[in-house]
Order: sequence, then structure tokens, then C-alpha cells
Amino acid sequence: QVQLVESGGGLVQPGGSLRLSCLASGFTGFTFSNFYAMNWYRQAPGKERELVATITSGDSITNYADSVKGRFTISRDNSKKTGYLQMNSLKPEDTAVYYCNAHSTPLRKDYWGQGTQVTVSS
Repeated sequence: QVQLVESGGGLVQPGGSLRLSCLASGFTGFTFSNFYAMNWYRQAPGKERELVATITSGDSITNYADSVKGRFTISRDNSKKTGYLQMNSLKPEDTAVYYCNAHSTPLRKDYWGQGTQVTVSS
């Protein structure tokens, strides 16, 4: 059974940092590293869910929403089957529930974590 479990959310002051983790289970290491892109989405109250950052399988190419470029860094450790989102210079508008997503186009699979709350406030 595939599961994605996020951790690392919390309350932080503007300008602060947090690192989110997403631990994937139910995959083999080969499948995880070669077939699944890892994505981070967020959803603020009253807003649609938006894609924040992506990292591909294989060559780990990254991409970011304009709103987080230069402040957030997505990474993955395939040996641990874990994805990360390092968030620096946080702003109040980054407040949202952050969701981890594992997506495989060739396998036609899509999995979501339960979400972790990030609140940026003084």
C-alpha cells in the first residue's frame, strides 16, 4: 500500500525558514527513483490548490512557481524515498496547507499525502 507522509510544517515568523519532508512507502527504490516525479502543492483558505515545485524522476530536474522562485528549493533522496521542500524567506502569503504528490506518467499513478499546515505570522 502506497503512502506519502508529510512532516515539518508549523508556525514561523516572516523571514523564517522551514523544511518539509515527504516520506514515501510502498514503492521499491527503483520504481520511486525512476518513475515518480515528486511535487509539492499548497492550498490557502478560499483558494485553489496550486503547484509550488516539482522534481522529476531520473535526472531530478526542478521547476518552481514564480511566487517561490529563489526562496524555495525542492530536492529528493531516492535512497530514503523522501522528498523535501526547503522554504526560506517565508512570507505571510505562503501560509497554506502543503501537500506532497508522487506522480508517474508512464505508470499512470498519482498519490497524495495528507497535508501539513504552514503558517507564517508574527
